Formats: sequence, C-alpha cells, structure tokens
Amino acid sequence: MKRLAALLLAGACLPALAQFDFGRALDLGKKVIDSGKKLSEANREFSTEEEVALGEGITAGFLGAAPLHRDAGLQRYVNRVGKWLALHCERADLPWSFGVVDTDTINAFAMPGGTIVVTHGLLKRLNNEAELAGVLAHEIAHVVKKHQLSAIQSSMNTSVLADIGREAAGQAIGRRGGNALTQQGKQILADAGIDALKNGIFLRPLDRSMEYEADRMAVVIAARSGYDPYGLVAVLQMLAQHKGDGSGVSVFDTHPSPGDRMGELEGFVPNALERYAGQGLNDARFRQAVSPAR
Repeated sequence: MKRLAALLLAGACLPALAQFDFGRALDLGKKVIDSGKKLSEANREFSTEEEVALGEGITAGFLGAAPLHRDAGLQRYVNRVGKWLALHCERADLPWSFGVVDTDTINAFAMPGGTIVVTHGLLKRLNNEAELAGVLAHEIAHVVKKHQLSAIQSSMNTSVLADIGREAAGQAIGRRGGNALTQQGKQILADAGIDALKNGIFLRPLDRSMEYEADRMAVVIAARSGYDPYGLVAVLQMLAQHKGDGSGVSVFDTHPSPGDRMGELEGFVPNALERYAGQGLNDARFRQAVSPAR
C-alpha cells in the first residue's frame, strides 16, 4: 500500500504533459482483454454436442447438393458396415450414420460428429467388403481425431467462431439438466456448418499428416473389426490406376496421391497387421448389396 501511494504521489509531481494518460491506457487494456476473450472463445474446444450440431449443418448442405442414392438396401448395408466399424473406435458413443450419395465422383467425406458418406462412384469401383471397410474406417479415423473440426476452426474467421463461442456460453444455449443445447443453439451451429460448406472451407484438403494418420488408424480399426487391413491398400492401388471421372470434388483433389499414401503405409501394415490379412473380405455379401445399384 505504501508503494502504491508513493507511485501516485510521484505521478502527481510530474508536469501535466508528461503524466500517464490513464484513460487511454484503460481503453487500450479493455481492447486487449476483449481481443483475448475473442481469441479464447474462437479457440475453445467444442463439446461433443456442439460438434454434432455443426456436422448436421454441413450434412444438410452437402446432401442438398448431392442427394442420397435411391437404393434403400444399399444404404442399409453401408450403414451396417459403418456402424460395426465405429463400435471398434475410440468414439463409439457418437451418433454415427453412414450413407451413399448419388454421384459418379470418386470420394468419401466425414462430417464432424459422425456422419460419413461415400460416393456411388467410389463404391461401384470396390471389389469386396474389406475395401469398403477400409474407406469407411479412414473417414471414421478423421472423426475420432477431430481432423475436420480442427480444420474448420483454423480456417473460419476468428470473429465468427467467437460469436459461436459466446452463443454457446450465453443465452442461446440453455441448461437443461446439464450442458444440453437448446434448439436455438443447435441452429446457430448448424448454420455455421452450412457456411463452412458454402465458403469451401469444409471441402479444402486436410493436412497431409492428418491423411496419413487416418490411414494408419483405419487399418487398425478394420483389423479390429474383423476385416483384412489390406482392404484400404487395395483401394489405394485402384485409385493409383484411375484418373477419376464424373463431376465435383474428387478424392484426387482432397487427398495426397495414392502412391504417397501407400508409401506411408508400407512399413506399418506388414509389421503390425500381417496376421489379419485375408479376413472379412465378404465378397458375396458385398456383391449382393452393391451389384443391383451399379
């Protein structure tokens, strides 16, 4: 207290022009604090429920541009395979959902929160269920590691994410026996997801290291689920020989080259998963489900 009084007294003895501008300092301090709060709100970790709501917005926009394939049996089949794989990952409690979109583009997409779609163009070029499992497990791995969520947060405008953060912490998100989102809060996040799709943020390629990590995790999930881990390798070999067709964003636009991905897996699969090779191909079941829709 004596030190503070001495400082104030010293300040009073200075000439008027040399005295510290406390008003300007307070204003500057407020701006720094506000900026820090905004950055904190933008970089905060989304809850699982918020992640799911954001993913639902992306899914709604995505399916508006590329509707689901009309074959209900095919949809059930892919959904069953996907959910079985998801049971063997580290986020099995997410509301996982899998489907096929009706486009000849060759690709697959994972939305934050657990919705995954594979294009019909890719599906009809696969040979068995183990290959399908490899594709779906790769996308599951992206969700498990929150790769898309991280990419969206790093790409979106900080003020936009800060607004979401304030709404998440404020009146738009209610407390119904916990941290449950209100319908208004869900809509705010869903709208942000739609914007991420419209602005092209969601469709941008992920970092190469994320893709390689998803490949490594995919072969483990596939093997753990009873499938041949080389199913993903077979898909990559097919892609290496295929230049793609159709319209829209293809796997060649959003992923590293198949050759690079196989090179990254080359030392991993034989060492860790060789003993699981040949399991769970399920050729007949795959052909029965997919052939009518080819």
